[in-house]
Amino acid sequence: MYAIQAQKVTKRYRNGAQALENFSVQVREGEIFTLLGPNGAGKSTLIRILTTYLKPDSGEVRMLGKELCRDAASIRQDIACVAQQTSIDAYLSLEENMLFQSRLYRIPKAEAKHRMEKLICDFDLHSFRKYPVASYSGGIRRRLDIALNLMSNPRILFLDEPTVGMDIQSRMAMWDMVRKIRDDFGTTIFLTTHYLEEADNLSNTVCIMKEGREVAQGTLAELRSYIRQDTLLIHFSTDAEAKKHRKDMKPAFPESQVTIRNGDIVVNTKEGHLDMERALGILLKHNIPFRGIEISQPTLEDVFLRLTDKWKAGEQK
Repeated sequence: MYAIQAQKVTKRYRNGAQALENFSVQVREGEIFTLLGPNGAGKSTLIRILTTYLKPDSGEVRMLGKELCRDAASIRQDIACVAQQTSIDAYLSLEENMLFQSRLYRIPKAEAKHRMEKLICDFDLHSFRKYPVASYSGGIRRRLDIALNLMSNPRILFLDEPTVGMDIQSRMAMWDMVRKIRDDFGTTIFLTTHYLEEADNLSNTVCIMKEGREVAQGTLAELRSYIRQDTLLIHFSTDAEAKKHRKDMKPAFPESQVTIRNGDIVVNTKEGHLDMERALGILLKHNIPFRGIEISQPTLEDVFLRLTDKWKAGEQK
């Protein structure tokens, strides 16, 4: 069963800006679904529609089998949204915030306490329960914000950039928390993120959008199959070194096939081992110092950049 089905959704604002145009998406129950897109792609507008804050101009949206425009009040009881800006009262403790949240959802007192204790245990918040939220770090506040939104037992949880501003250790801890919510609670998670590594680590399904339209949607394996190419990586110490020797690759590879990324010369290749031999021949002939060479499968970043560039060039499907 699908948790979310949106078909040909269009939204234009009063100033004439086209936020969504015939956008379609399907999210299965119990999966982590990630929405990717550059700034201005329409991600925020789509989330505002799916969380019932905004009505589409046209198209059909069904949430948990209910029609969005007709059953919005009922749908709100089954969803929760964790925005980038936390909505926690900084002067209250963790317990006080959670019990206050339970009253908003009219959860009976005994049940509210039971849910609170389970969430505190599940997300390792014991040592923070009695202190004002103002004393918490950003990572702990984010964990509390998610726990607060789980007090209502939502069937769908929207997470908007949940790890923005976190260091890598905090981000990895948050990834574990997101997986736990899916696996232990059975909650469908609709995630937006700018971190492609995050999407690669967490997602069951990914949708890439640009300028209000779907570019591609599928599992990570399905998206990688769009490229049908491996990547040849020639490792250098710095970007400057890689750029310096990029011109040396011209005899073997068209310039459009070669880019620079993170100190590497990156070559899109359909003939992996033959192209590696060509590259090695050039490197050894010109005595070019390099740190290593390898063939890798395309990353989600490769897919995202390639597909959005194709879309921009008018090659969208």
